Amino acid sequence: MKHVVSVSIGSSKRDHRVVLVIGGEDIIVERIGTDGDLQKAIQLIEELDGTVDAFGMGGIDAYLAAGKNRYVIKDAVPMQDAAKKTPIVDGSGLKMSLEKELPGYIDRHVTRLSGKKVFIMPAIDRYGMAEGFRDLGCQLVMGDMMVALGINIPIKSLSALDKIASVIAPIACRLPFEMLYPTGKEQNKGASKAGRIDRFFYEADIIAGDFHYIRQYMPTGMHGKMMVTNTVTQEDIEWMRGTGVHTLVTSTPDLGGRSFGTNVIEALLVALSGKKDGGLQPSEYLELLKDVNFEPRVIYFEENRYKGKEKQAYMG
Repeated sequence: MKHVVSVSIGSSKRDHRVVLVIGGEDIIVERIGTDGDLQKAIQLIEELDGTVDAFGMGGIDAYLAAGKNRYVIKDAVPMQDAAKKTPIVDGSGLKMSLEKELPGYIDRHVTRLSGKKVFIMPAIDRYGMAEGFRDLGCQLVMGDMMVALGINIPIKSLSALDKIASVIAPIACRLPFEMLYPTGKEQNKGASKAGRIDRFFYEADIIAGDFHYIRQYMPTGMHGKMMVTNTVTQEDIEWMRGTGVHTLVTSTPDLGGRSFGTNVIEALLVALSGKKDGGLQPSEYLELLKDVNFEPRVIYFEENRYKGKEKQAYMG
């Protein structure tokens, strides 16, 4: 039996454990949150190192990517280094493969995307997804300046994001990570910053990106809008329903009541591949996802559209 563990510096209230059967083999997949305690996360990785098949590093990225440049996040290095025997991944491989393909899936199976206005929070964490939307003719509005600096200036092209990131990211990546991203209890506060950038949500057709950022800033009155995100629990889905969101698309499927983060699914694929260094190429991730029949999840909130029940669609 294989065992995959995501050690996250996020809230422990979002922990989840599921046993999957893939290719006739039982695989334990679990997420363990440390409520923002980086040292506890490091200790947990050290304790489990060599006893599990793959680690996911949750609640923090190893680096930020913009164009061809990568900016290493200082606080992530000790978590990565704590795993001496077991491969550890942060989800970036799937963000640049699976999430880059996600807009194409939406365009084929859900709605045509050309001309749609997409508000992404933030795009530097979802660069592959932003590229996918751009390539299908969407108008991008990126909220990186809004969440990083509190400046309500939209970024409307990836080339502009690359230039801004080259100045800001090297400095930001050296800051304590809790200054950059909601960790621990901050993930449980809900729409604590709603009202600051409401107009960008109202003007968008599609709201995409990191769920924790979206939940902090998004107002109600989102009728007719699509949300494209990941790492959502059933409680999160009910919150979305209340905001009026029309359609939810998550890049990974529902596994026992929630969609896991990309770091978890990436760790699962590494465990299935048997590669001890975790070094899979984007094409290998996509092929493995196809082999295990993992597809994006689409939920239509029918009461926000017509009348009736929620409809969940897995479309091939």
